[in-house]
Amino acid sequence: MTIDPKHLTESEASAEAARLIAEAYRPEVPATPTYFRDNSPVPVIGTAPPVPQPDSRIVPQWAAGVAVASIGVGAGVTGLGCGAWLILQGLASVTLLGVLTVTLPLAGLAAVITAAGSAVARARSASTTNVYKGTVVQRTEVTATARGMLSRAKAGR
Repeated sequence: MTIDPKHLTESEASAEAARLIAEAYRPEVPATPTYFRDNSPVPVIGTAPPVPQPDSRIVPQWAAGVAVASIGVGAGVTGLGCGAWLILQGLASVTLLGVLTVTLPLAGLAAVITAAGSAVARARSASTTNVYKGTVVQRTEVTATARGMLSRAKAGR
């Protein structure tokens, strides 16, 4: 039986709405419990003695070493990443004063190293003593046996 909603009074429309809602939410099958909850109080101390439950897990030494090493590598990589981030942040904000602040100490260090290197080189050349043992023969004759256009001259022996 369908009722035209245009011809209902306010009280009839309210009653029809209540009937439709009750019909929609009426369970098809009677509700059966699918669980059980025991609400009886739990005793503080039970009747069974406590059972020891020893920890029988054994971690191999290599596994512990790998774990420690991976923690160390992770911390090291994190430190390198933070250092790289700081350097790149500094390079991103380059100013003339910042460039001079970084390069002037390096230039001074390079000048000191160059001066020390030249002083060491002069000290070595000043203290060089050549000691020759044996007879010295000086030959100055030149024998020219050149023949042809692209020949070479040889010193006499």
